[in-house]
Amino acid sequence: MLLSPFAPIDRWRAPAPPPGKIAWIGEHDYAHRGLHGDGAPENSPAAFAAAIARSMGIECDIQQSGDGQAMVFHDWELDRLTGESGAVAGRSAAQLESITLLGSDDTMPTLRAFLGQVAGKVPLLIEIKSRANQRIVSLCRAVRRDLEGYRGAFGVMSFDPRVSRWFADHAPHIARGLVMPDENARGFRGCIRRRLALWHARPDFLAYDIRELPSAFAASQRVRGIPVATWTVRSAEQRNVAQAHADAPIAEGAGVRQGA
Repeated sequence: MLLSPFAPIDRWRAPAPPPGKIAWIGEHDYAHRGLHGDGAPENSPAAFAAAIARSMGIECDIQQSGDGQAMVFHDWELDRLTGESGAVAGRSAAQLESITLLGSDDTMPTLRAFLGQVAGKVPLLIEIKSRANQRIVSLCRAVRRDLEGYRGAFGVMSFDPRVSRWFADHAPHIARGLVMPDENARGFRGCIRRRLALWHARPDFLAYDIRELPSAFAASQRVRGIPVATWTVRSAEQRNVAQAHADAPIAEGAGVRQGA
């Protein structure tokens, strides 16, 4: 592999983590929003139980309630996944916990309840959702607070470089990841965008869209000790790509390895 002209700056601005901090990432497959399907909605206790039963790691999403609690839920709005409507941030944690997820009897879990369910049985990749105009400090603090004392392998990650940087500055013992903002980012402009995100975030690992692999950028980071997870693996063909060009697949449906 040709050495990137950015390599010295990468090592300076975003140094690779100690291997022991992130070695666990490449030892597992991860169920995307839990192992969801009939009767087990995404990000539900049933989907998490199914992943645990197959010894799969779990990827999940975090939103913030109106009263500042970390909730396990993907969408900004309640409409797609529940019988309710409106913004997740418009309800308190207690109100959100009472909302049933469509297709099941499960309700929306808090991050604390999710951690209690998993209890260190499998590793976790916890994606923190944010928007460009959103202040991220209170949500990061809520996640850190819930993770205090948790026994088990886990990492936090986000598309937002500010989130990884916050954990680098305020909780450096926690493995932190950058979900690479690569979609439609081609050519020199895309190269600069990726580098600026990397340098600001100072991540311990990356998460890459499977459709963007193979990637020279991802390959260069792997070589210097930053592992790459890839999402969302939905087929056997994508599994082959993940095996060749990443360290850990985040999979669902037909992308889940048979016998996992």
